[in-house]
Formats: sequence, structure tokens, C-alpha cells
Amino acid sequence: FAELVLETWDLHCDRNGQEHRTADMGCKQLVVRRGQPFTVTLRFSGRGYEEGVDKLAFNVSTGPCPNETSGTSSHFVMTDCPEESCWSAVIQQQDGESLSVSLCSPPNACIGRYSMTLEICTDYQGSSFQIGDFVLLFNPWHPEDSVFLRDENERREYVLSQHGLIYQGTCDYIFSIPWNFGQFEDEVLAICLNMLDINPKHLRDQNRDCSRRNDPVYIGRVVSAMVNCNDEDRGVLFGRWDNRYEDGMSPMAWIGSVDILKRWKKFGCQPVKYGQCWVFAAVACTVMRCLGVPSRVVTNYNSAHDTNANLTIDRYVNEKGEQERYSWDKIWNFHCWVESWMARPDLAAGYDGWQALDPTPQEKSEGVFCCGPAPVKAIKEGDMQLKYDIPFIFAEVNADVVYWVVQSDGMEKQSIRSSDVGKYISTKSIGRDSREDITHNYKYPEGSEEERAVFEKAEHQKKSIREEDEGLHLRIKVSEGANKGSDFDVFAVVSNNTDEERVCRVTLCARATSHNGTVGPQCGLTDPVDIDIEPRAEKRVPLRILYEEYRDKLTQDNLIKVVALLNDHQTGDILVAVRDIYVENPKIKIRILGEPMQNRKLVAEISLVNPLAVPLNGCVFVVEGTGLTDGHFVKELEEPLEPQAEAKFRMDLMPRLSGLQKLMVDFESDQLTGVKGYRNVIIAPQPM
Repeated sequence: FAELVLETWDLHCDRNGQEHRTADMGCKQLVVRRGQPFTVTLRFSGRGYEEGVDKLAFNVSTGPCPNETSGTSSHFVMTDCPEESCWSAVIQQQDGESLSVSLCSPPNACIGRYSMTLEICTDYQGSSFQIGDFVLLFNPWHPEDSVFLRDENERREYVLSQHGLIYQGTCDYIFSIPWNFGQFEDEVLAICLNMLDINPKHLRDQNRDCSRRNDPVYIGRVVSAMVNCNDEDRGVLFGRWDNRYEDGMSPMAWIGSVDILKRWKKFGCQPVKYGQCWVFAAVACTVMRCLGVPSRVVTNYNSAHDTNANLTIDRYVNEKGEQERYSWDKIWNFHCWVESWMARPDLAAGYDGWQALDPTPQEKSEGVFCCGPAPVKAIKEGDMQLKYDIPFIFAEVNADVVYWVVQSDGMEKQSIRSSDVGKYISTKSIGRDSREDITHNYKYPEGSEEERAVFEKAEHQKKSIREEDEGLHLRIKVSEGANKGSDFDVFAVVSNNTDEERVCRVTLCARATSHNGTVGPQCGLTDPVDIDIEPRAEKRVPLRILYEEYRDKLTQDNLIKVVALLNDHQTGDILVAVRDIYVENPKIKIRILGEPMQNRKLVAEISLVNPLAVPLNGCVFVVEGTGLTDGHFVKELEEPLEPQAEAKFRMDLMPRLSGLQKLMVDFESDQLTGVKGYRNVIIAPQPM
């Protein structure tokens, strides 16, 4: 027999991409998921393949130093009965000189970029042909893959959906911003694979790093460290919280991960300025979804950052309600992290499922700024010793906040009311733009037997005294319409839950504050008021917060912290109530003109009214949406936007993908920043 010579081959990128749900990557390369067969067609010249005469074998390898023992290289011959636990090649069909072969990786193969060669042996004559590269990803559709997720709707939301919502605001005012994850956009996969290749663990030991890329726990930990740049590890984002963002992008201005990842690549893996928790979490979510790990961004309201791990956060205020001394321990009005779905074979049974990963740099873990993966189940059960970082996240959702009032004579008095940490833990619902509350995954109901048992295990005595039904109560209410540009009222509401008249003194103080709990300048204060309250009655003490007072003090977080203090003359008790108020931005209006259809022009009309009494300068709209826009579209206004005037413009869209897409808009100016809007657009498929 003459030697068998390979003339051409076809990796069927499109067809394999459709079957492996990677077609949206629209890339010119083969991208497949582990444990699932893919087809390649080999075309020989002169003669076809003869069974029994020609021996065909394949080599696949990944990483700079592939070898079989590390699982980064495999040599396998064509067979009729493949084994699931290793790489295999089976003949699908033969048609003259062309041969279709079905190749399959084991469901625990290392993910990453592979090269593949074909070896042909005829009558002791051998030749080998390089037949291209492919990328192997995790496979949530395969029951044997450690990221297997059973429900197709969940896989659609947490692996395939390229846009979503991230919850922000305060526990009293929850709202969402749109986010373009864009994990299948051009270049994103290459950037994610590059991130794995420049991580310090890879640079220290390339062979060991590549051999551990079969494990989503390992990958999650690497991604959590690489999304921040705090270890000088060429990480993606530079975190900043001090409201000074002039030499970069304000964290509030981003509306998607793609722009951030592309900037990082373009500037040689220099950190992109600037990120805060939701930006870190969203970029990590993009990377994990891109690699095939089901992931979602979650938000925890009143999130504690407990630096000394005593599960207590002490706050000191003076008799006016002003902060007395700086504390490293912080309460964030909200904090975002990522949950990724995976098995935990490294732990005892019962900890598979959602794992918390937090890429925001807060505390070091094993010497590196990363956090997780921590099984959400272990956080709920108070299993502090399990890997990784359970005590830190347990504190984020369970710490106590104790207020101490420092009196004029220097005496400190503990308030009998503490604020609640770990409220309304939220994520986007599956397939809908609504909020799913997942607090029950993290904690047992407050005051339940199970909660007490968990705290005993975690060696945590809850210091906060439950609100008594007896005595005086203090809470803060906000009038409707805390809108940027207008004045609004807040009230201290005092209720007397006793059968006798009570006399007390109330003070209210308002200060601009930032999202991480740092308090800024004062923007409202009442003189102490003595009030007497009838039995079983309530009274209000008002504080008017004026736009001209807060205008120049508000940070881009749009937050005002109001503290109310009550001295109960009868008992000598001091009560403290605290509330973060979110000052609302105006709405962006988005209209879609025309019939939304794939590959047909569509027009969007975008408008916003300036609600302030002053003109807005340097106005910029940024529009993006995977499958709708090509990258992002920037519209700069040439003139200042006068008070109460409307800015309006139209732009053309060319929808590339069918189905539900999101068009997202961000507006920036000198006085109004981080204004967000979005519109869902359902794109009809192109008629065949």
C-alpha cells in the first residue's frame, strides 16, 4: 500500500460550536466543552483510509511543558469502544478519501488551549501532521463534569447569558444597574486564557499550574486573585474608594466587563483604573462564565468588613451623632461578590453547589489578595475551618454592629440597638429582570434555634439585644423624592411602647458618606430637641436636607448617612438609629424605533433631562449591548445641558444575535455621574 497522505482537514468550527454552545463566540477557532464529542473530517490524497492497513493516532497537548502524568498531554489511537475516562477517537463515517472522526475528552480534562496532531502509520512508515488548535472549556451540561448544573434554565442564565443586573443601593432602597458580561465577545476568551497564563502560580511552576486546570476550585481561586492588582501580579483592576478618579474611569461609569478586559490587554496587562466591588465581581463573573463555570453576581446589604475577626464592629459617635474615631472595621451599604457552581471533592460530602468567590481586595488569604471558593453551605453552618476563607465571609453576613456614644465627659455608653448585618442577599432571577432573595442560603432565620447553634459553633455570642417591645423605639424615615437636585426631609420617628408618658432628647445628623462606610462632611444637623410622648404614641422630629448643602459634598456614590440619637431621661439609655439614604439620579429614556430583526438596521433614541438648577458640562453617553452594538458607542454633547433641558440623540444598531438582548446606557457629566438605563430588545431571527 502506498503511504497515506493527509491533504486537508476540517475542524467544523461552526457545527461543533453549535453543539457545544460556544457558537456565540463567533471566533475562527474550534471551542469545545469537555466530555462531549466533537467531529473533525480528514481528507487524504491518492487513496482513502484502509482499516487494518493504516493506523491512526492523535496527540493532544496543552501548556508549555505537556506530559501524560500531569494530564496535559494524551496520545490515543482510533478505537471502536472508547473509554469515558480518557481521550478517544472513533470513526463516524468514511466517504471515499474523506474520513469523519469523533473525538472526545474525558469530563475531568484540563481546560485551556490545545494543539492536536495526527499520526499515520502504514507498513512501518510513519508521518505526523499538525491539524490545528482548539480550546477546551468546562461543561455544565455533562453529568460527570464537576461544574454540572442540572437545570437548563439555570445554565442559560449562569453560563450563556451575556447580560444581567447587579443590585446596588441600600437595604432600604434596593435597585439594580444593567451589566454587559459579554463573555462570548471577540477577544474575551483569549484574554481569559492569557489571564491564567500570567498568574503567579503559573510563572512559579508551569507544569503544576496547567495540570491543576481541570479543577474549577483552583481556577476560581486564581481568577479571584487576578481580577485585582493588589499583589502586583498584573491583575486586571485597580481598586479605589476615595472619590478621586480623574486619572482613570470612575468605578460608577462602567457598564460592562468587555471594555475593561480589552483595555487591560491593550495596555500590556497594566491594571485598569478604577474598580469597586461590583466591578471586580462582574469581571470575575465574565471570566468564569467564559471558561464554562456557572456564575452569578450577588449583593449583600449592610456588609461587614471585620478586620480583626472578632465578629464585632464597634462604632463610636458623639452626642451630636458625629463619628468620633476612625475604625478599620467597616460596614459597606452593599458589597458584591460572585457565586460559582462546582463540586467540592476536596471537602467532605455536602458542600457541592454554590461557592462564594470575592475578587475585591480586602484581606489576604494564604498570602494573596483573594477570597474563596467558600461553600455557601459552610457559611450557613458556621464551619469555619473549611477551605477557603469561611470566617471572613461569615463575618460579612453575621457580624454585630455596636454603637458607643462618647459623652462630653469622655464616658462611653453602649447603645442598646445594633444595626443588622447581612440583609437581603440578592441576585438576578433566572430568565427575568427581577430580584431573587438568597439570604436563606447564607443564614438561618434570625432568632431561630438553628441560628443559635451555628453561632455556638462559630464561637459567636450575638451582642445585639433584640428590640424590646417595652420602652422607646427609634427609627429613621425618608420623605418621598430624595432626588438629586431637590431638597427632601428625613424624620426621626420615636415610638413609646409603654403605658406612661416618656420624656427624651433627640438629635439628627446627616453626612455625605461613601459606599465603603467612610463618612464625609456634614450636610444637615438639628439642635437637640426635648420631646414628651404620650403612652403608646409616636412623634416625629424632622430634618430638612438641602440640595445646596449636599451638592458639593456628595460623592459619586450618592449616599447620605443619617444618624439619630435618643436619650431616654427616665432610664438613662441611649438609642442610636442609622440609615443610608440614596439620592436618586434622573432616568434615562430609551426608545426602539423599527422592527427588531437579526442583521437588519434598528434605531435607538436615547434621552435624559437635567434635573439640576445648574448646567451640566462635559456630557457623554456611552451605549453598549452584546449582540446589538459593535463594541461601545460614545456620544459627546457639544454644548452644556441647561437646567431642565433634554438631551436626545438617535443611533443605529445592527443586531447580530437573535433572542432577548439588553441595550445599556451610561451618562457622565461634571455634576451627574454614573447615571444608568437599559432597555430589553427581543430580536427576531433572520428569515431563512
